[in-house]
Amino acid sequence: MLFGVVGESSLRSTRQTAFLSAAIGAAALAAVVTSIVAAPGLRGLLGAGLALIMAAIAIIDARHFIIPNSLSAAALVLALLHAAIQAPDAIIDAVVFVTVRGAVLALAFLALRELYRWLRGREGLGLGDVKLAGVAGAWLDWLTIPVAVQIAALTALAIYLLRSFIDKRPIRATGRLPFGLFFAPAIWLCWLLETTLLVRF
Repeated sequence: MLFGVVGESSLRSTRQTAFLSAAIGAAALAAVVTSIVAAPGLRGLLGAGLALIMAAIAIIDARHFIIPNSLSAAALVLALLHAAIQAPDAIIDAVVFVTVRGAVLALAFLALRELYRWLRGREGLGLGDVKLAGVAGAWLDWLTIPVAVQIAALTALAIYLLRSFIDKRPIRATGRLPFGLFFAPAIWLCWLLETTLLVRF
């Protein structure tokens, strides 16, 4: 009976993961089209590339609780190209600026990671999340960076509470969620927000 319960739970988890992956994949295709429509030309293509990479990160983090370095590096390269095409007369300055901004956000996440581990005695953020924060800093303006973080954090919290309610499980401080699953799409969403609604400074 125990094995039957474990097997059923595992099957349910596999189905949920497969459904989530399919949903993210469909959303990624929609994001690619949206990116190109929102910003025709090279900038839109780079935004589409960001959408695909963020979707891949979300799927992998949901399945394995890991964010591959290769995907973060690819997103960073696209961010540098994105900065360069927006300032053709000052490419070096633009690239340096977004690199510094990305480094500042990555260091802030690293400090938060170390502080949490010191206070709680366990890991709260992975190094993959720290590197993804660097990607966010390279892609987003200072005004939209906190928006992306808040979207990710609030969505993750809402999903955790909803799952606990549906599964009738107690809420635990030790519960785990793949933050990249929520942070990666939020990065693309805030890029779209900047592209369509906000004036860049």
